[in-house]
Amino acid sequence: MILMPIRFRLPLRRAWLCLALVVFAVSGARAAELEVITSFSILGDLTHQIGGERINVHTLVKPGQDAHAYEPRPSDARRIKRAGLVVLNGLGFDDWLPRLARASGYQGTLLVASDGIRPLTMLSENGSHAHHGHADPHAWQDVANVQVYAANIAAALIAADPGGADIYRANAARYRAALDALDADIRAAIARLPQERRRVVSSHNAFAYFARAYGLVFLAPVGAAGHSKPGARDVARLIEQLRNEKAPAVFIETIIDPRLIERIRAESGATTGGTLYSDALSNAEGPAPTYIAMMRHNLDTLVKALAAH
Repeated sequence: MILMPIRFRLPLRRAWLCLALVVFAVSGARAAELEVITSFSILGDLTHQIGGERINVHTLVKPGQDAHAYEPRPSDARRIKRAGLVVLNGLGFDDWLPRLARASGYQGTLLVASDGIRPLTMLSENGSHAHHGHADPHAWQDVANVQVYAANIAAALIAADPGGADIYRANAARYRAALDALDADIRAAIARLPQERRRVVSSHNAFAYFARAYGLVFLAPVGAAGHSKPGARDVARLIEQLRNEKAPAVFIETIIDPRLIERIRAESGATTGGTLYSDALSNAEGPAPTYIAMMRHNLDTLVKALAAH
């Protein structure tokens, strides 16, 4: 009887040893994850789609937040300094991030995801270059541009973590196919709209790339920079234009004060077409938790409102 505890002691000890080895291995794997910082939620999703579970993505400007008005915190600098890769949009959208990276002492790669796209130029009312910069930063509103973003992100991940190259290439190929399907669906849906129903009014001029790619016209009282407030004259001019052109609907954007678009709707006689996502995703419970979901939500909202009038 006294030997039985001794008989089971060695297997139990081996079990604990095996468990300790498993915990150590898991901890080691987690420690080896590539830490990637992205400036805002759309870039965070694109990076996660390519990197998958092999990377840890931390997004500075969270879903539902306005990147134009973001104020970095000391904790952001500390996190950036430890990162293996930092991803920003460029085109003047998140210029605060390179400055923050330099101040943090970050020595790694700063990837400008929009490198290689053909940017649109933002113009003021009189046709001159806008004071906040020459390039419209909202390039992700054209799915073809996001194909460029994805390729740039995949290349940067491979360079930062060559051991994960096969994973990154496979994820990028899968995502390219999903983007191709999205682009085709947008084109087919817009093509079914009569030309006279392709005029859109939104609160923030963030859809010029969408307009160029898919054949819509967007009007907005707030410029592409997003942080300026329209003057009374700007709003009055837009309302008069809407009355003259009989625009069927106006759309509210998630990062803009909805009271502005409600005034425009009330005084122009147009109906409210719904909510569009421009510069930020929704949270996980919302209708736009990923880039592809955001674009499909916007497409459905636009088509439903424009086709109904």
